[in-house]
Amino acid sequence: MCALSLWPAAAQAQWKPVEQVKTYPVKGTSGIELYSSIGENGPKVGSQVRAIAHTDFKLTWSRKYEPQQDGACTLVSARPNIIIIYTLPKLTSKLSPALQQKWDAFTAGVRRHERVHGAMIEDLVRQIEAASIGLSVPNDPKCTKVRAELQSKIAVIFPAHQQRNRDFDKVELGDGGNVQQLILQLVNER
Repeated sequence: MCALSLWPAAAQAQWKPVEQVKTYPVKGTSGIELYSSIGENGPKVGSQVRAIAHTDFKLTWSRKYEPQQDGACTLVSARPNIIIIYTLPKLTSKLSPALQQKWDAFTAGVRRHERVHGAMIEDLVRQIEAASIGLSVPNDPKCTKVRAELQSKIAVIFPAHQQRNRDFDKVELGDGGNVQQLILQLVNER
C-alpha cells in the first residue's frame, strides 16, 4: 500500500520540459536602431502587437484512466510532454564595443525575464499534474465523468496562470520595471 501512495510523487518528478529557442533578426548601429529593429521584427503577441521576446509552450499529455471495481474511474497517471518555446532577438550586425556591451546586458536581461515565464509554465504543468493524478469520480465505469472533472479543474488553474503572467509583465514592463530599464539602458546614448 505504501508503494502505491509514493508512486504518483515519483511519477511527478520524472519529467522535464524541453526548451526550444527561436530567434528573429535585429540590426542597427545605435541603441535606437536596434530597438527599432526589434519593433519591426519582434514576435507578434496577442492582437498582433510586437514584443521584444515571447515565451510560449506546446503541451500534450499521456493519461491513463482505470475503471475501478466499485464503478468509479481513477486517473492513475498523467505524464506531460511539454515544450517551452522562447523567441528572442538575435543580433545580425557588428556593433561598437560599447554598444555590444549594452546589447549583451539587454539580451541577458530579456532572457532572464523570459525564463521567469518558462518557470511559470513549468509550474502550471505541475499544478495540472497534481490535480490529475489520483483524481477519481464515482459511478463512472466508462471514464467519461472523470475527464469532465479534470477539465473543470484545469479551467480554474489555467486562468490563474494567465493572470500571474500578466501581473509579472505589468511590473516588469511598467514604469521603472526591469524591462523598461533594460530598454532605457540600451537606447541611452551615454
